[in-house]
Amino acid sequence: MISAIAKPAASIPVLRGRDFACVQGANEGDALTCADDLSLDDTYGFADGAKPLRLRVDSSDQGRITVGEDSAVGTPGSALHLDSCLTFMSPDGTTTEVIVLAEVDPSGHLARVYALPLSELHPRVDYTLVGIDREKAARKFAEVACVSFTKGTRITLASGTQKRIEALKIGDKVLTRDNGVQEIRWIGHSTVRAVGDFAPISIAKGALNNDHDLVVSPDHRLFIYQRHDTLGAGRNALLVKARHLVNGDTITRQDGGFVEYYQLLFDQHEIIYAEGIAAETLLVDTRTRAALPPELDDVLARSLPDHATAPHLQFEVAKALLDRPDAVDALRLASTRAATG
Repeated sequence: MISAIAKPAASIPVLRGRDFACVQGANEGDALTCADDLSLDDTYGFADGAKPLRLRVDSSDQGRITVGEDSAVGTPGSALHLDSCLTFMSPDGTTTEVIVLAEVDPSGHLARVYALPLSELHPRVDYTLVGIDREKAARKFAEVACVSFTKGTRITLASGTQKRIEALKIGDKVLTRDNGVQEIRWIGHSTVRAVGDFAPISIAKGALNNDHDLVVSPDHRLFIYQRHDTLGAGRNALLVKARHLVNGDTITRQDGGFVEYYQLLFDQHEIIYAEGIAAETLLVDTRTRAALPPELDDVLARSLPDHATAPHLQFEVAKALLDRPDAVDALRLASTRAATG
């Protein structure tokens, strides 16, 4: 089996089970809970005033996920289990998938249940439970965790030329920042809803010295090298999540409809060049592992355990350091062009 690699805590928007309760049906009055106790055709409602909370999730190299420190909900260190993926239908026929996560206390008892909606839920709307799937929760959770480029993104090849990501093939040689020329081992492709917390981030041409607009998944980390430590990070090299740079002007959230995503996998976690911006590739860890097809186990088992050893992984910048109106301009002015950084 491909090893599961530890990764710094991620933050996901969840509802507490009691904030998405059954309003009609066999479980009327009960909070959302695990799949074994749910009944199809029950109707659920989003409580007035309830808001998503940030659940911090830690991944271990033993394949466990736990509640992370500084989480808005849950007890740090408690185990989290991916219980199921539920499908709800609203009165207009729209379906919404919800991942159910169960928090377990040290004695093994269920402590809390969380709902991770994969598209926006609205108050005063009835949602009928039409599907209960215990098998695909891990894959859906992995898809949320995977960093992705959008269709049309131009990737810099070993030759220096750029090629649209949808035209790339396994084995194509790509220029990386740290390890020279590397071959693509796998290309993932999916189409997902581009709404709310999962809507892609658009970085306008020139915002970070990029050649063209770049659109990436919200947790995609960009590598920025500053000539001067403008942000006070204590270092010149930075990994910055795209969602933390949204300023409503040059970097925006593309909310609505669907988005076509591509994931690039290499033997190691790499920094490559997309539209002239240095950006990370897929990192194999406990959360993303389920997104990979089973046939990769035999092919890449020897190389993928090195994913966690890349020196650049220590460069991630906390959101608090970017909470300033001029953060994007400061990074653009302080940095060299990505392709020469």
